[in-house]
Amino acid sequence: MFKAVIFDLDGTLVNSLEDLADSMNIVLGNYHFPTHELQDYKHLTGKGIRNLVRDALPQGNNDEELINKCFDSMIDVYSNNCVNKTKPYDGITELLDELVLRKMKLAVFSNKADEFTKKIVLNIFSKWNFKEVIGLTDETYRKPNPQTALLISENLDVNPENMIYLGDTGIDMQTANNAGMYAVGVLWGFRTKEELISNGAKCVLNKPLDLIEIL
Repeated sequence: MFKAVIFDLDGTLVNSLEDLADSMNIVLGNYHFPTHELQDYKHLTGKGIRNLVRDALPQGNNDEELINKCFDSMIDVYSNNCVNKTKPYDGITELLDELVLRKMKLAVFSNKADEFTKKIVLNIFSKWNFKEVIGLTDETYRKPNPQTALLISENLDVNPENMIYLGDTGIDMQTANNAGMYAVGVLWGFRTKEELISNGAKCVLNKPLDLIEIL
């Protein structure tokens, strides 16, 4: 019996692609580097901001000193723009309402920097009581490392096998399986059904309220 749901953030709870793309393109433009189209960022995001910066830079312009400078710049720019256009996907608020009615415990675990993860959830989802909201504070704990997911399990006092892990990337599915949780992929995010299934999704949702059928 499922008692809790851990949500990934970007591509699962919220569509943050425009804010990420706008911010990264500002940084690239400041260095006179080529920018990327919005759709390109579907494949550049999901592994944390440092990796986004690394992958967005032109080939041959990715030494660590430059990456560090661009990363610092991206943090500054994105901190002022992370809730400009970011919004919940259609059906997410209805799903959260239904989960609350069913007394499910809710949490967020993201590879996005912790400060931005908390800021976005506070700004957009203040109506709902997420028991744990955790982003990346240490590269050691980056998904698919399950340690943070297991910490959430412990803090919620719910066994991993009684938890659903909802995400839109293969990394999310790996994290869920590494933690012994029920891996559920979503198709409204940034990646494909094939990626989700090949990385261990137990099922794949077309829309948020499809999760209720699993419960």
